[in-house]
Amino acid sequence: MQRKIVLLFVVAVIATNGVFGQPAKQDTVLKRYFVGSSLMILGNLSTTDKPDFVQINFGYRITPKDVVSIEAITWKYAWPLGIPWGKYFGAPEEKFPGYIREFGIGLVYQRFWWKGLYTGIHAFNAHQTFLDDNNKKLKNGYQLFMTYRLGYHLKFFNNRFFIEPSIAVTHRAIHTKMPESFELLDNKWSKFFFGEPGFHFGFLF
Repeated sequence: MQRKIVLLFVVAVIATNGVFGQPAKQDTVLKRYFVGSSLMILGNLSTTDKPDFVQINFGYRITPKDVVSIEAITWKYAWPLGIPWGKYFGAPEEKFPGYIREFGIGLVYQRFWWKGLYTGIHAFNAHQTFLDDNNKKLKNGYQLFMTYRLGYHLKFFNNRFFIEPSIAVTHRAIHTKMPESFELLDNKWSKFFFGEPGFHFGFLF
């Protein structure tokens, strides 16, 4: 499923550039608010390993270069998040004996440096529920999931709509103890993941 999300990300970037071309000229009125989401929702179309992903963002532009936002997110996953791209990514032998369901609130800060180029830091406070293959609850947990993002902000339709293709490093900074069967697999891998694609979109007002 994760490979499909990456493929959809690449296709969307190419399609967007081809259809829309150059972004609209900068508006003289600064639109301070936005609502949006992530293209990862397309993963819900998968017939296998569907993430049940939902994300809603609400943001505020403090200055032309400084933006803060809140992300409400829920999803589920069945592999350790630190498995790098390669032969073990999504491998059946690395799958948890069940899955993890997360939901929570993320706080985001973005700094714009040049035109639409920005860096961002996301701190996602996630409540975790560990379930086995029969959907039986094993325990609850907590995770602070950090994302360090480099991206580009593009506006369209008279600055009413935007997209933000990006690349990121993720870091599981804090998490409580997992069930032993999950922890044996998770401990094999890094707390960092390099090269996660992102594709946020939204509406400005």
